[in-house]
Amino acid sequence: MATGNIDQDQMSAQDTILEEEEETEGMTLVEHLEELRWRIIKSLLAIAVGAIVAFIFREPIMQFLQSPLPKLANQFGGPGHGLTVTGIGEGFTVTLLVSLAAGFIIALPVTLYQTWAFISPGLYEREKKHAVPFILLGIALFVAGISLGFFVLRYPVEWLVSFASSSFNELITAGSYFHFVAFFLLAFGVIFELPLVLTFLARIELITVDTLKKKRSVAHIGMWLAAAFIMPGADPYSPIILGVAMSCLYELTILFIKFFIKPEEA
Repeated sequence: MATGNIDQDQMSAQDTILEEEEETEGMTLVEHLEELRWRIIKSLLAIAVGAIVAFIFREPIMQFLQSPLPKLANQFGGPGHGLTVTGIGEGFTVTLLVSLAAGFIIALPVTLYQTWAFISPGLYEREKKHAVPFILLGIALFVAGISLGFFVLRYPVEWLVSFASSSFNELITAGSYFHFVAFFLLAFGVIFELPLVLTFLARIELITVDTLKKKRSVAHIGMWLAAAFIMPGADPYSPIILGVAMSCLYELTILFIKFFIKPEEA
């Protein structure tokens, strides 16, 4: 009787898997491409709406992003002149690019949801339950990375501006400054997604918890060296802060894998 019950459980489990596979194969390639097109359009519309909102509030956003600039920046322009534009359209172009970047951040929940909604039909029910936590964690980690990056931003900016202040008149253009800020904040935001990336690699069985534990010392050294080269400024503070953050994220990854993936899967 016990053997019969086990066989019935195995058959019912196989039937469930087959039903899920049939559901995922129900759409044709053209239908998948059509759905992808609409998902992309909805994501772009969300980014456009976010960019419009950011453009409306461009003044406080621009002032907030310029707050890390030291007082000695652009002394040639006098008090109140933090940045300089060199062309008739540069002010508008820079403002538009900043609005688009802010719009992408505002629309990030919608973009992640559209991504999940597109790939979810190809997942089993036991895998779908992890989708919402992954999306929420992805948003939280990205926002945390950008927030920490903005806190650290003043160190490389102050160092770079003051480095040659005794020999040159600082004339910082809006384009160069906001490109620097965008790269700096994006680096922190992307790096903070490290736990989710490694957890996904563990989910597809490319890495395991044991591998991360065995390579822990090598990984920490590599991340600290990478932090020293990733940071565009030459100040000593931002690489240290980024190195500490990356080490903490590495240890957080081990906890994520243990939480999201069963021992036999990891």
